[in-house]
Amino acid sequence: MSASTNASDAELLRLLLAGDEDAFTALYRRRQGGVYRFALRMSGSEALAEDVVQEVFMVLMREGRNFDPGRGSLAAYLYGIARNHVLRAFERERGLVRFDAADAEEKTEATHDALVAHDDPLGDLTRVEAVEKLRQAVLALPTHYREALALCDLEEMSYAEAAAALNCAVGTVRSRLHRARAMLAEKMRGRRVSEPESASEESGATGGEGAEAQALRTARCFA
Repeated sequence: MSASTNASDAELLRLLLAGDEDAFTALYRRRQGGVYRFALRMSGSEALAEDVVQEVFMVLMREGRNFDPGRGSLAAYLYGIARNHVLRAFERERGLVRFDAADAEEKTEATHDALVAHDDPLGDLTRVEAVEKLRQAVLALPTHYREALALCDLEEMSYAEAAAALNCAVGTVRSRLHRARAMLAEKMRGRRVSEPESASEESGATGGEGAEAQALRTARCFA
């Protein structure tokens, strides 16, 4: 039986586990981009993000029967696996919160070439610099805030899905996201901010979406 691109994630997983290669291909094409972006936004390393994608789908093939749809979506399950691999990489190498020098140089050259060919190179350069500043500010956030921001604001997951991926309460996701947005806004303004006490973090604080959330949505258009 061939896998349809219209099939649900759960159906594709069922077919995959039954040995359907088309189902694996369809599911990989559907979900690998999000897993890659999450790993990249968490680590700043393209090489690590590529490794994480491969690891996630290898784990899915080996342990996919452990997926419990009652605990969340398959996407959340995949992000949870990705998160575990990223955190283990952080333990092995503390320097994974910035882009590699080679990657940065390559990005700079590609950006320059694109700007030369565009009608408004100065405007594009300003936009690229703003987005890069935002990316670096996200990478500078503490890990538990960064992952909430990456899932909810950048991957647009619901609080419930993010909570399933992070294995925590919905209220914890809300409070971490609220604090992450505030810290990001301060970082973008060039100010130093301190982390809250752990007790206040779990309080489920909420707030309106300000300029920082809008900036993140803008950044998604150019990432």
